[in-house]
Amino acid sequence: MRKDFEKAISPLLFILLLGTILVSCNEEATSFGYDLMPSSDVVTKSYRTYGVPTESYAVEDSVLARTSMSYLGRYTDPETGTSIKGDFISQYHINENVSLFPDVITNDAITGMDVRLYVDKFIGDSLTTFKISVYDLDKSLDSEADYYTNLDPTKYYDEEAEPLTTKWYTLSDQTLTDSERTASGYLRNIRISLPKEIGQHIYDAYKADRSKFSSTYNWLNSGLPCSKGLYYKLDYGDGAMAYISITQMNIYFNYYDSEYAHDTTGVTRLTSTEEVIEATSFDNSNLEPLIQDGTCTYIKSPAGIFTMATLPIDSINVNDTINSASLVFTRYNDDPQKASSFKPSIPKTLLLVRYDDYKNGYFEKYSKADSNTSYLTSYSSNGNSYTFANIARLISTCLQEKKNGTNSENYNKVLLIPVEATYDTSNNLVKLNHDFSVSSAKLVKGFTTDGPNRNEDDSSNILLKVTYSSFDK
Repeated sequence: MRKDFEKAISPLLFILLLGTILVSCNEEATSFGYDLMPSSDVVTKSYRTYGVPTESYAVEDSVLARTSMSYLGRYTDPETGTSIKGDFISQYHINENVSLFPDVITNDAITGMDVRLYVDKFIGDSLTTFKISVYDLDKSLDSEADYYTNLDPTKYYDEEAEPLTTKWYTLSDQTLTDSERTASGYLRNIRISLPKEIGQHIYDAYKADRSKFSSTYNWLNSGLPCSKGLYYKLDYGDGAMAYISITQMNIYFNYYDSEYAHDTTGVTRLTSTEEVIEATSFDNSNLEPLIQDGTCTYIKSPAGIFTMATLPIDSINVNDTINSASLVFTRYNDDPQKASSFKPSIPKTLLLVRYDDYKNGYFEKYSKADSNTSYLTSYSSNGNSYTFANIARLISTCLQEKKNGTNSENYNKVLLIPVEATYDTSNNLVKLNHDFSVSSAKLVKGFTTDGPNRNEDDSSNILLKVTYSSFDK
């Protein structure tokens, strides 16, 4: 009987004893490893700030013109007095293996032709009157080349030739009634009539040799009117800039619809797409006073001014490990005395990228922010600022280059560039382009400080805030 009792109680005592041991260990778990660590391995964190010199960087109207939008108009910033003019070149895409025209059209006659410039949005006064001229390009664009916003359209059309057409317009399109402009399904557009003889020429060539229309490449090299593209030249007007999302060429005709057994109107549409070249030529004016302003820096788009910052690599402690490094660029509020309902927007997204990477083809190579040597951030209305929360990897890269002696002359310089970021459904960054919307930000200017430590609430300077960790010796 006693032996049976001992056999039964032993497992119970073992469990109770084990529980006591575990409880004891658990009570000391927060300091167990710490107690065993040699005193020389105790980690200490320190925090330091450094002044970051900044300056305005002149873009000189030249950035990569890769975008899905075209821009047309002239707009003057009411606060700074700067002005931006935009007009553009556009080619047209052919849908392969799709018939452009019915087998038979009435009298083999084209009844009309136009282009529609569909306006996604605009800045400025919709009642401003503009005049544009449309020219047929007589020189081919290179589909493999990169085009920039200082593109000279005169290299691609004959300045002495008469335009195909001219057009006076307002973005509110006063040729329409109020009910037409507010009707469901109406899309704001600038309609420009072209001579129907051009459409007739294209149709006659289509009947004679459809191979010229079998692909976009064949169409662009067909030598037909409009095949190389069109230049939309701004001749007159100041007060608005239109963001053109789609440029569409339409050729109209009549034909017999066998399905519905009656005559009907048909249209062939050729549209600008990312498969062909769209390039806006921008011309900024009066930027020099902003670039020379020593009290602040600017970011102005399109293709106007970036801000350049010089990271204080020489001042950073190289003996300790950098845990994090943050950088905040504070924006000045708009001047209330120059308030306008047509003021530029605030740049939404900024790219921080090394100057050398930018000059060596960052956008041309379809690069994307990698949170290693290039970073994205968004404007925060709460802090009226742009915050790059942790650029420690960039700082470490610069320090390593300096240590190895592989650093370039501008290795510690970075640019702030307004960009448009495109994400997929999983929120992965898939595309990064320059932002060509009319936007502006006046930023607090950064300068070098005598010592590394500054008041962390100091808003009169751009500060790099670095957190270090080190082992106590």
